[in-house]
Amino acid sequence: MTPSGERLQLALLGRRNAGKSSLLNALTGQEVAIVSAEPGTTTDPVAKAMELLPLGPVLITDTPGLDDEGPLGRQRIARGLRALARTDLALLLLEAGLAPGPLDEELATRARERGTALIVVSSKADLGASAAGEAFARARGLRHVAVSARTGAGLDELRRELVAAAPVRSPETGLLLGLVAAGDLVVLVVPVDQAAPKGRLILPQAMTLRELLDRDAWGLVVKERELALALRSLPRPPRLVITDSQAFLKVAADTPRGVPLTSFSILMARYRGDLEAFVEGVRALRELRQGDRVLIAEACAHHLQPDDLGSVQIPRWLRQQVGGELALEWARGRDFPDELGRYRLIVHCGACAFTRRELLARQRAARAAGVPMTNYGVLLAAVHGILERALEPFPLALERWRVDEQPPLPSRLRLA
Repeated sequence: MTPSGERLQLALLGRRNAGKSSLLNALTGQEVAIVSAEPGTTTDPVAKAMELLPLGPVLITDTPGLDDEGPLGRQRIARGLRALARTDLALLLLEAGLAPGPLDEELATRARERGTALIVVSSKADLGASAAGEAFARARGLRHVAVSARTGAGLDELRRELVAAAPVRSPETGLLLGLVAAGDLVVLVVPVDQAAPKGRLILPQAMTLRELLDRDAWGLVVKERELALALRSLPRPPRLVITDSQAFLKVAADTPRGVPLTSFSILMARYRGDLEAFVEGVRALRELRQGDRVLIAEACAHHLQPDDLGSVQIPRWLRQQVGGELALEWARGRDFPDELGRYRLIVHCGACAFTRRELLARQRAARAAGVPMTNYGVLLAAVHGILERALEPFPLALERWRVDEQPPLPSRLRLA
């Protein structure tokens, strides 16, 4: 199954009772969302993963009406607008027979500012004229379709417009872009992660292994205690060793200096976000002081383990860095604070459950607030004193780390 972060992200936007949920059900051919004539029926974003031919794998999100009222309404609006940050292609629904308003203008503006493709949809076309929606779209150079979820009129045209408007993805992407070629041997060091469901690899490991197969490269998977023997047994050195960040120290010690080494989390940092910015952000560790507020952000919610990386190990390393307590906060899943200025540092997970657009949006928000932001893999390599080696496969990121001839982090961070 295609991970949600690899799917084209579609979102339905508009006022309450504009027909968003009905259109979602009509497009998917399923009763995904509750439909009612009562405004405000959809109270939280509803997402549906599906194959939408001929687009392929998509994730369609139905958002609450963005003209909701009251304290709860404002929270629903905030959740709906957050969906726009990860959206590749949005449908702005204007109820046929009703004139577009300031909210519709604001949504069109937000989409344009974020570089999000937008189609204007005159919904409930069987009940009213769509001239106002068509004029709204034409004035802004946007595509327009009139549809009726009840009769199915316009759905085929809408699917054609979705294909035409969908962003063109580069045919050459991936975690291993520029790192591995056909015939290369790559060693994957995979400790058995207690947080992973029994019988499964965690997503970055599975993605890397699949990409090796797609690139006609060879993959050897070992646990950290088997690495040294495996390397001695190989007829030639591997092109690359990729490790789980938690095994960085042992893997670095067992991997000969001439063999490039990095982590799954650093690969994800480059694939999903701006690796150079994450490297720049880790410098904030030198200025961190007791009592500073630090945000630890994780893209997915999982069952916390006794020695969980995000809630136990990273906080422990950060406290050792400052020699005392910090004001730590956590954001999990889609939750992410709007006001970032109160933090001295943000540490983000590999974001395997996110899209690149969504993680870059968080990095931009942190930059705008003047708050350094780094990534789990970059942080762990830094605290273990091996960040320079872990960045050797990525010359631009390595140059960013070396640019100011930064001294190494305090030795107390280099934990056994």
